[in-house]
Amino acid sequence: MADRQRVLIVDDEPDIRELLTLSLSRMDLDSDAAGTLNEAREHIERRSFDLCLTDMRLPDGDGIDLVRYVQKIRPEMPVAVITAFGNVETAVEALKAGAYDFVSKPLKLEELRNLVSSALKLATGRKDRHSRDALLGDSEPMRRIRTMIDKLARSQAPVYIRGESGTGKELAARTIHDKSARADGPFVPINCGAVPPELMESEFFGHAKGSFTGATADKAGLFQAADGGTLFLDEIVDLPLAMQVKLLRAIQEKSVRPVGAQREIPVNVRILSAARQSLLTETEAGRFRQDLYYRIHVIELFIPPLGQRPEDLPPLIEHLLGQLRGRLGHPLAVEEEVYRRLEDYPFPGNVRELENILERAAALSETSTISVQDLDLASRGDDAPAARAGAYLPGEEPLSDYLERTEKQALVEALERAGHNKTAAAKLLRLSFRSFRYKLDKYGINR
Repeated sequence: MADRQRVLIVDDEPDIRELLTLSLSRMDLDSDAAGTLNEAREHIERRSFDLCLTDMRLPDGDGIDLVRYVQKIRPEMPVAVITAFGNVETAVEALKAGAYDFVSKPLKLEELRNLVSSALKLATGRKDRHSRDALLGDSEPMRRIRTMIDKLARSQAPVYIRGESGTGKELAARTIHDKSARADGPFVPINCGAVPPELMESEFFGHAKGSFTGATADKAGLFQAADGGTLFLDEIVDLPLAMQVKLLRAIQEKSVRPVGAQREIPVNVRILSAARQSLLTETEAGRFRQDLYYRIHVIELFIPPLGQRPEDLPPLIEHLLGQLRGRLGHPLAVEEEVYRRLEDYPFPGNVRELENILERAAALSETSTISVQDLDLASRGDDAPAARAGAYLPGEEPLSDYLERTEKQALVEALERAGHNKTAAAKLLRLSFRSFRYKLDKYGINR
């Protein structure tokens, strides 16, 4: 018979220790208890534990001290901080220190079961799932990102992923999910800018039959669809302020109320979010709520543009060629000169543009080997010398002017590539149609 998993309980109140010990026993778990930080350290030094549940305030320190200690000597052991003195700042500090999760007292039995069951999955030693694609690259930034993702997967901390369109933000979020204890649950991505404002509440939280015209049946929302897993909110800055309030409540209360329903439904969801811009900048400008910012921006993961990491090109090209071979059903290779030419290309569309370039080149090539001519980069009006000449040089013009000029150029080029179809152009830029139309009006761009 296999040994039962063991949990370390750290709390200075004997009644709490006894209650947790009894609750864990009913879950077929063994436990040891400690009343101080020093006692907890002695337990950890003497034996191995699969999980630690610690109070925040201890007679000789606090729970965050214990989190940092465990991170140094037993980083594989998840530590959950349970406290009656919870606030956002303390939660952020605990999660940044490496805590698996941060929850407030009084802890309901169902919450405890969910927390413990989820955390113990990290100790089972099962192999990580792998995403459909991998975060490929040999550059130092990509190695750091993969290391960071491994750490983030061992936590429940909300993560904000920042990066330009096409860098792989959703892939990073999916990888965090696939490596986490929630990997057996659903991964539900949603582009916030693609949901019409009038449908947002129903889309996120669901609705009850008869709650509005056309609601012919009960419908579960995205939070319920992601229950037990991860909800990825892409382009979260596109959420209207009114919806931000409702999202904040759902995150805080861990429950949602479908439109027209009388009762709230508990949900167990980890929130990952992403956008192209700095969330702090949007918050300071008043376009994003500060209280929601602190809830979702516990840790930021930045993915640099492809043009800043040319050493990642060879593995990415080989990976994308492998996908093309599978779709085309015949061998496909590239000339050596193609690698050198692509290293000089700025890739304003990042990895998504690289995929587009190779797919187009494969279609144009008359042989099974892609040549530099097949790339047809010059037709894009983005050859490397011109791109370098257009780079921002501090002191020559205000940064705001450069950014506006660059954004306007991107809008015009997207319209041209989409044959002046505004809906298609908005999709090329990964913008909501509303945001795209607003920017066209802002810069006075018309057909």
